[in-house]
Amino acid sequence: MKKILLLGSGELGKEFTIAAQRLGQTVVACDKYAGAPAMQVADAAETFDMLDGEALAAAVAKHRPDIIVPEIEAIRTERLYDFERQGIQVVPSARAVNFTMNRKAIRDLAARELGLKTARYFYATSLDELREAASKIGFPCVVKPLMSSSGKGQSVVRGPEEIEHAWHYGCEGSRGDIRELIVEEFIRFDSEITLLTVTQKNGPTLFCPPIGHVQKNGDYRESFQSPEIAPEHLAEAQRMAAAVTEALTGAGLWGVEFFLSHEHGVYFSELSPRPHDTGMVTLAGTQNLSEFELHLRAILGLPIPEITFERLGASAVILSGIATSTPRFEGVAEALADNPRTDIRLFGKPSARVNRRMGVVVGYEPHGSSLEALRERVKAAAAKVKVVE
Repeated sequence: MKKILLLGSGELGKEFTIAAQRLGQTVVACDKYAGAPAMQVADAAETFDMLDGEALAAAVAKHRPDIIVPEIEAIRTERLYDFERQGIQVVPSARAVNFTMNRKAIRDLAARELGLKTARYFYATSLDELREAASKIGFPCVVKPLMSSSGKGQSVVRGPEEIEHAWHYGCEGSRGDIRELIVEEFIRFDSEITLLTVTQKNGPTLFCPPIGHVQKNGDYRESFQSPEIAPEHLAEAQRMAAAVTEALTGAGLWGVEFFLSHEHGVYFSELSPRPHDTGMVTLAGTQNLSEFELHLRAILGLPIPEITFERLGASAVILSGIATSTPRFEGVAEALADNPRTDIRLFGKPSARVNRRMGVVVGYEPHGSSLEALRERVKAAAAKVKVVE
């Protein structure tokens, strides 16, 4: 049995904690606020700002974990090298977490060192630099913080008059203490996918069936497995995912995002060294192992003989339309009525704000069914669930 220190205790951390406890592991869930979703099912909890390196080191010294599993971006990641040198396993590795928590490092690795196809990009540390970079890229262009999650601070800039707003919005949406943005070419893609990739301690790199997804303002709204994708595009995405995860090193599950263009092929977009929000569709039993079970097995060095695609699946998020410190839910029964292949996961977040992700609906159908009909059914069920005070 291993003791796992989980850094970040949101909905993804909650599902990972449940998977870990099913295999007899001990989990200490950490987050900056009390009562976070994973804390509700963990063996112990710590509340502190993980950007505070001393507080992070104190939690490690107190609990003496065997494994540290980061679940969010806002962590004093350079401290992870110290913990790794102390003999603690960092997932997937301290190098991987430090690179992927910052869009600058991962983009430069992918584009400059590995030669993967990406959107053209520049960096900006001031409003003037952003104006200059946008003029080089052209309009429309995409502006993002170097460190953020769930689309925070991300915007599409359609003309010079929108640049100042994009600068302020990007800085406000940045997680951590980095005041730098990336501006990149707007790729006119036909679809986008997440390729969940599993690197193992003693086995080959494995790939889950691709997951299509729809985002709004950079944040996931629905996902579905498996989308139609050209075999040559899937092979290229797998090649890119294998290359970047090998360069970053370590064992675990990675969410690797790509843009697909019928005309221009496959573009590497972003990478997360942990379970991915779009991968919550695997909770519908689309695979023999969910993304959380795969992450755990890879971390523990347990065998994963293969990943099998069992059935079509779709997910749609439940967003709050209000801000409240006492969220309740209406419409759950209505969402489940006459939907035998549908389930709801409410995350248990102790408060709500407008557009905060509070739950997800997942559904499935046998192979050969209509994926579009499944997506519409799941989205309709999610729309029936409302957050109320």
